[in-house]
Amino acid sequence: MDSNNIIWKRKYVFAMMLSTLCMICSCCDERDKEILLKFKEGVTDPSGLLSSWKQEQDCCQWKGVRCHNITARVIHLTLECDYYDVAEALVHDDYYLQKCLTGDINLSLLDMEYLQSLDLSFNDFTTISSDSTVNSSILNYIDLSNNEYLSLKSLEWLSRIPSLEYIDLSNINLRMETNWLHWMTVLPSLVELSLDSCKLEDISPSLDYANFSTSLQYIELHNNYFHSELPKWIFNLSSHVLEIDLSSNYFMGQLPNMLPNLHSLTSLKLYGNYLNGSIPDWIGQLQYLTTFAISHNYFSGFFPTNLGNLSSLDTLMAHGNLFTGVVSERNFAKLKNLKILSLESPYITFDFDPLWIPPFQLDELYIAPLHPTLPQWLYTQTSLIDLQIGNSRISFEADDNNNNFWRFASTIQHLELRNTTIEGDLSEAFLNSSIILLTSNNFKGGLPRLSSNVVFFQLYNSSLSGSISHLLCHSKKSNNKLQYLDLSHNNLSGGLTDCWMNWKSLRYVNLGGNNLSGNIPPSMALLSNLTSLHLHENNLSGDISSSSLQYCRSLSILNVRKNSFSGNIPKWMPQSIRIVQLRSNKFIGNIPSQICQMPLLIVLDVAYNRISGHIPKCLNNITSFVDMHYSTSWIFYTFYGRTGFFIYRDDLILLVKGQQSDYYSNLKLMRMVDLSSNNLTGTMSPQLFSLSQLHFLNLSHNRLTGTIPKEIGNMTQLESLDLSKNELTGEIPESMSSLSFLSNLNLSFNNLRGQIPSGTQLQSFSELSYIGNADLCGPPLPKNCSNHGDDTKASGENDDDDGDESDFLSCLYMGLGVGFASGFWGVCGAIFFSRKCRHAYFRFLYDLRDRFYVLLLTNLNSFR
Repeated sequence: MDSNNIIWKRKYVFAMMLSTLCMICSCCDERDKEILLKFKEGVTDPSGLLSSWKQEQDCCQWKGVRCHNITARVIHLTLECDYYDVAEALVHDDYYLQKCLTGDINLSLLDMEYLQSLDLSFNDFTTISSDSTVNSSILNYIDLSNNEYLSLKSLEWLSRIPSLEYIDLSNINLRMETNWLHWMTVLPSLVELSLDSCKLEDISPSLDYANFSTSLQYIELHNNYFHSELPKWIFNLSSHVLEIDLSSNYFMGQLPNMLPNLHSLTSLKLYGNYLNGSIPDWIGQLQYLTTFAISHNYFSGFFPTNLGNLSSLDTLMAHGNLFTGVVSERNFAKLKNLKILSLESPYITFDFDPLWIPPFQLDELYIAPLHPTLPQWLYTQTSLIDLQIGNSRISFEADDNNNNFWRFASTIQHLELRNTTIEGDLSEAFLNSSIILLTSNNFKGGLPRLSSNVVFFQLYNSSLSGSISHLLCHSKKSNNKLQYLDLSHNNLSGGLTDCWMNWKSLRYVNLGGNNLSGNIPPSMALLSNLTSLHLHENNLSGDISSSSLQYCRSLSILNVRKNSFSGNIPKWMPQSIRIVQLRSNKFIGNIPSQICQMPLLIVLDVAYNRISGHIPKCLNNITSFVDMHYSTSWIFYTFYGRTGFFIYRDDLILLVKGQQSDYYSNLKLMRMVDLSSNNLTGTMSPQLFSLSQLHFLNLSHNRLTGTIPKEIGNMTQLESLDLSKNELTGEIPESMSSLSFLSNLNLSFNNLRGQIPSGTQLQSFSELSYIGNADLCGPPLPKNCSNHGDDTKASGENDDDDGDESDFLSCLYMGLGVGFASGFWGVCGAIFFSRKCRHAYFRFLYDLRDRFYVLLLTNLNSFR
């Protein structure tokens, strides 16, 4: 015993000495260091993530590198980008965010023989290269996920790492890898496989068995392109499998009727597919199942009652299906651990015993449709933080019941009622939830009152009436947290009220589609955080150029279309402005040059006003209109709660190509200038047509003159151009034929002339694009240009040459005419007024007659 203690103590002392020695001197293995530096050479590091990777320093001290305490060999390499915000990425949809490392992943990293884990996730790598055979025997964890621009043609190299247990390649393009399933099945130690959002297409649906190792526990194939039946091999995996995620694909068909070999399954996610048929009975036998998510499919038949036996179930998501029949307390009999329940189908009826008390306490509930009353057991859910009720017709029999519901709802953090008809006067309600969405309902009365806890309040497309002062002026507190207010598309009337000083946290305000009137109140000047203001489609008036909005220096969206605002276009708009929509008002004056100092501007819409003067030549100073690499980050609102976060983006209705369209997630890609239906004069400068990133340009119904500049060919992204009903002259420039994205064109009712450039897409538009130009010819117009060949040819010269040549010909013809007249009358005068000239003239005629007679007789005799 003593000898063993002595040996142990010696080993411990030796380890401590070695550890101390490593702290004093550089202990990094030179071969590992060489491999890491070679990797660094192949990448670009704009954020300086590898700034500590220097030759003279110990590589064990480099950022992201972890070495063994004793051997000092590299065992973990973690270079996940610290600057990547997942929430922001979800908002942007396209991952435009600045990440860290770009370039090439050199697989020689795997030659570090003691490397156990490699994490290069959330970067911008584009390629993988290999200078080695990749034969690692220790590596058990590899994460290359969320390198969205990384495309791999083969995963064969992974099969040479038999020790791999965890693989995450989510959000990598694997479309070209058709043999991915084989390479995964040859890994004997694989425990977890994540291939979410990889653009995979082949899943071998007819394969009965996939020979995964018996150690496999998690398989995630969410959001791919599997257009097939559910694969048979999925349901024949090892009984040790715990989680299967096949959601958000294109799977069709039905679940198998026979009980699969998945006795230990804890999570089955099939939502967002095209699955149909009934839910098989074997689902009710999975005693360890905690998550069952089948929402947004086409499952039908009765909702199975045996699901009520799954005592381990905590998440049941089944909304968006076609279930029929009655759902009652029998369907939830033993679900004592249930925390999340969502169940919705237009063909089911909920019929609960009013005395039933559930065995569970829910955190989240989404249920629809309910009729005619709310189930009484709802009021027993004291832990509920998220309640969503949709597509229901609920009637409170008395005001007391109405008050009971709103009193109960005040304890819920996230409250959503949509497409419901609830009787009762909403003005009597006092709302306390942090997040409230009451959309597309049929509420009566006026607006409710809000507590200072409300952060997000959306109450649009209902039938509420009265003044907004009932909501905004009841509170005299300065600690209100409200950031998002949407009361659009109701029947609200009166003024904008002057109580905005109590709501300084507001970032988004939408009061559009009501009957509001009056001016912008002074207290709006205190909304220093306001980024989006929508006052469209009301009866508001006044001079907005001198309103209190000029103090809202964070404003990014100003939407006041279809009102009666007057005065000049405001000059005070901040440089952060992205959208200016002033159409259909009574604005006068010129377009201010300050517009050109807004680099983020993507929509300038001042159509249908009384604007005069010239179009500013400086519009090409707006960066977003000219720089193809310039990307404006979009305005979004993120709200966090106990159940996670949700995101709202701004939207806008725009008139494009003659049609109104609602732009939402694609609004940030819009580049638009609409100055139509005003009194603009002057010519269109070449600078206007240097806006190479503009998509939509409408200058119609003005009094513009001059020609269409040839620089229009620079607008390579242009999709719609409307110059109709102006006073434009000259020819259609040949450069317009290079606008390959142009799908809408209107040049009608101008004074254009000459031939429409032939052999281009300009002939693909209808006659309506060109009518009202009397001197315009060529297809698609019926007027043929061949009868005007000389004129057409002459019109090809520039206007100055045309003018000079025309003046010269006029003078020439006039001179010839005057000369002929002078000579003619000079001869006639001499004959008729001089006797001697008259006798000589007639003698000449008689002599000419005789000569002609003799010549004729001579020629006739020769023929005889």
